[in-house]
Amino acid sequence: MPKESSYTAKLPEPDGSYHYTPEEDAIWGELYQRQMKLLADKACDEYLEGARQLGLGPDRVPQLQDVNRRLQETTGFGVEGVPALIPPSRFYELLSEGKFPLATFIRRREHIDYIEEPDIFHEVFGHCPLLTNQSYAHFVRRFGEKAVALGKGYSWHMFRIFWFTVEFGLINTPQGRRCFGAGIVSSPNETRTAMEPSDSEFRPFDLMTVLRTPYRIDIVQPIYYVIDSFAQLEAIIEEDIGARITEAKALGDFAPTFEAKAS
Repeated sequence: MPKESSYTAKLPEPDGSYHYTPEEDAIWGELYQRQMKLLADKACDEYLEGARQLGLGPDRVPQLQDVNRRLQETTGFGVEGVPALIPPSRFYELLSEGKFPLATFIRRREHIDYIEEPDIFHEVFGHCPLLTNQSYAHFVRRFGEKAVALGKGYSWHMFRIFWFTVEFGLINTPQGRRCFGAGIVSSPNETRTAMEPSDSEFRPFDLMTVLRTPYRIDIVQPIYYVIDSFAQLEAIIEEDIGARITEAKALGDFAPTFEAKAS
């Protein structure tokens, strides 16, 4: 994550709503229509059904109150508006409470194709649809609980699990491999790289392998991990994660498949 955000978080009105300008609504609409067209045969059914259940559409930026209500009605999960960047400890704490932290600003037009820090399009369009799925929502909450219990010394490796599932996960389906990670479904470049012929590598999800795989946040991913079901994620998070991380640290990281970021 960048050290400083170039965006300012929106603050709620007295009634809990957030004000978005016509231009911001238009940016949301362009992003929504572009991605939904692209994802029609590339996202898993659970994601597409979740977007429908949330009532997402191109007309305006969704209100967090509406997203929260609809999630509560499906899986009991919720959302909470936060500044663009929050400490990992707070992030994990919110997940453990069944609340997904959502940035409230939306990207400017000059960043419409890519923004390094998460905005409300990435958060709501990317993350929230799958939180209507009970197995997935349970995995995310248990992930937060495990991260909180393990503490700071395990935080970096815990986020690798999150990165290769919640952010950049793929799943095998009867129709073939489909995407579900928020970093894929909210990005046209990432969607095409993950779902069309590319030089990227696709590996079956294996916890120890994931824990030893470094990544960069500012490039199209060279490696994706593929699960067979969301129930598999529920089983993975019930393993002795602390012991597995200790083992991964002892074994060391795999060599990066990307160039180091210039400082």
